[in-house]
Amino acid sequence: MYTPAITGTGVFTPQNVITNAELVEAFNGYVDLYNAEQAEGIAAGEVAAKEYSSEEFIVKASGIQQRYVIDKTGVLDPKVMHPLLRQRSDEEPSLMAEMGLDAAQKALAEAGRSASEVDLVICAASNMERAYPAIAIEIQTLLGATGFAFDMNVACSSATFGIQAAADMIRSGSVRRALVINPEICSAHLEWRDRDCHFIFGDVATATLLERSTDATGDYFEVKSTRCATEFSNNIRNNNGFLRRSRPSGTVDRRDMQFMQNGRKVFKEVLPMVSDHIATHMTEENIAAADLKRLWLHQANKTMNDFIGRKVLGRTPEPSEQPNILQDYANTSSAGSIIAFSKYSGDMAPGDMGLICSFGAGYSVGSVVVQKQAAG
Repeated sequence: MYTPAITGTGVFTPQNVITNAELVEAFNGYVDLYNAEQAEGIAAGEVAAKEYSSEEFIVKASGIQQRYVIDKTGVLDPKVMHPLLRQRSDEEPSLMAEMGLDAAQKALAEAGRSASEVDLVICAASNMERAYPAIAIEIQTLLGATGFAFDMNVACSSATFGIQAAADMIRSGSVRRALVINPEICSAHLEWRDRDCHFIFGDVATATLLERSTDATGDYFEVKSTRCATEFSNNIRNNNGFLRRSRPSGTVDRRDMQFMQNGRKVFKEVLPMVSDHIATHMTEENIAAADLKRLWLHQANKTMNDFIGRKVLGRTPEPSEQPNILQDYANTSSAGSIIAFSKYSGDMAPGDMGLICSFGAGYSVGSVVVQKQAAG
């Protein structure tokens, strides 16, 4: 049996930023167009008028102040309201693979490793660009990695589930070194015309390199323990699957083909599920709240994270104990907790312990307990 360790992480951040002010201006422009087009139906009481959004509403509902996106031109056009992503030829790298490659190379550089030393690539994300061939195999080839690769989708928990899968294979000896890559193009799956959710998501890619602790060339995070759990729910979903092309004629622009969420039910059901999951994990591993120096939580909503942090620590966490990147990146699905870990783990001292946790549609929740260790 071998001890798995995280030795490097990487983050790809798109160049385009959409601020709340820009987003609100575009959304309200769309509202004006819609209400003007539907004026007769609105006056007759047959159509509900759409309401304006505001910066205050977005921050209060989520804590988000901006988001990075692959394309902002289409999103900010009131007549378009979605990203304009060109169709690439089959001979070109896919967009997900291109993003994942950048993050993976950064993770390898941080660990002092070459791609040829990697024998497993997992592409774990909630929004896949295609069904097959696997994005992971494409990234493996672009990297020049060996071994095998596969895709995984557990929605917003994909990163932690991928880490558990990689850690288990390293522990058993079936692989020596693995990259878990999370390229999320959430902007293409968001309904930017829906006031309740138009501000939620951003685009990003993250990568985590895991290897045997005895192979680490520098300081590393030992993967002490992992736990995953799922429970089916319709309260967060996206029906944009292969059946979309089989819709009856005339039924176009189906709202449920984009991100859908019953926010109130999600808050009510997910918060206790995640809190109990973490508490049980800690109890089973004899970890007390005082043993945790840091929580790297899924970056979905500030109110949710604040609630979970209080439940786990038994008090309000200090900002350094529960770092948030939500205000800058928005919700980046599976990548959120890894962005937080990548940006806020460098100051951990040998012996310090922390917990990575992601949760979301499914419902799903994954937690990873890690401990900083000095180079051998």
